[in-house]
Amino acid sequence: MKDIGRDINPRAREFEEYRRAVRDLCGRFDNQYWQKIDEAVAYPEEFIRALTEAGWLAALIPAEYDGGGLGIAEASVILEEINRSGANSGACHAQMYVMGTILRHGSDQQKAEWLPEIAAGRLRLQAFGVTEPDVGSDTTAIKTRARRTDDGWVVDGQKVWTSRALQSDLMLLLARTTPLDKVDKKTEGLSVFLVDMRDREGQLTIKPIKTLMNHSTTEVFIDGLTLPESALIGEEGQGFRYILTGMNAERVLIAGECIGDGRFVIDRAAAYASERRVFGRPIGANQGVQFPLARAHMALEAASLMRWKAIWLYEQNLPCGAEANMAKFLASEASFAAANAAIDAHGGFGFAEEYDIERKFRETRLYQVAPISNNLVQAFIGQHVLGMPRSY
Repeated sequence: MKDIGRDINPRAREFEEYRRAVRDLCGRFDNQYWQKIDEAVAYPEEFIRALTEAGWLAALIPAEYDGGGLGIAEASVILEEINRSGANSGACHAQMYVMGTILRHGSDQQKAEWLPEIAAGRLRLQAFGVTEPDVGSDTTAIKTRARRTDDGWVVDGQKVWTSRALQSDLMLLLARTTPLDKVDKKTEGLSVFLVDMRDREGQLTIKPIKTLMNHSTTEVFIDGLTLPESALIGEEGQGFRYILTGMNAERVLIAGECIGDGRFVIDRAAAYASERRVFGRPIGANQGVQFPLARAHMALEAASLMRWKAIWLYEQNLPCGAEANMAKFLASEASFAAANAAIDAHGGFGFAEEYDIERKFRETRLYQVAPISNNLVQAFIGQHVLGMPRSY
């Protein structure tokens, strides 16, 4: 079958080296590996270790801190190829998008202390503690509170959907340092901390949340968590602005993952539909099978172009919130449509674990809701791009 879905991008040849290397690594972990991980609801430790040893999870860490020194474009390609190979980059993607907050707003001391350890794989930064059960996407209303002490900070509160907290050594944590009723703007008074989660018995309680897909997500209860002054990233009270850096990167990288997922299921479905014969001919000759896959492919290609536009703006340090959100929206919608079309193309076999379509169907469904609901993306575009009244 033709190698479809390659980006029309001026840097495509530059990225091909990374694509091949990631595909080669992922080839060591076949579909049976992922089926067993999924069945056991386990964390793919062996796979994550291989990615770490190869340096892929340190791609965004500057070379001076022993990282890959690559940019968000390369990171997007890496995550895309992981998913296109049938693996699940959701098990490790946070280490990439969390990096933006530290790289842009962390102190030289913080970078020197933590980044080489993360790059070497001696420490994992996979947890991003932002969302809370009572506020959802209304981030400025979070109740987790960090109070100053003579030695630093004490934090109390609760986080939910903090994925991979059980597999992480470090967590990026957003907390309110000035009460909401004492700030002029609700986006003020929030601060970001880099939390060392090791040896925190009694201060951190982490409970797994069972979900539709194997995503290693948790809720985190914070009770008297003590942090040194050096845990604060940037200036006190500016945390909301800081995490937006990470969130834009997050949306761009999630878009890349969705594109990879979509291309995986379309590759599989197109091959299956070309080989599977019913009533004396390949089922792919039927437009009812062919057209949904063709539409999904076109939607993925369009989403990929928006992804590259967002990346270009991000790399130029230009405003990219709208483009990053649109890329995530378009890619998540396209990947789920592709997975749905792939199930239809496979018929009953689409629900069989051995074909991997049902697993990807579940994985693609997540990104219409996370890391932000597509409804909120539409509200953001309606208000901030089209200039219509605020809807929420």
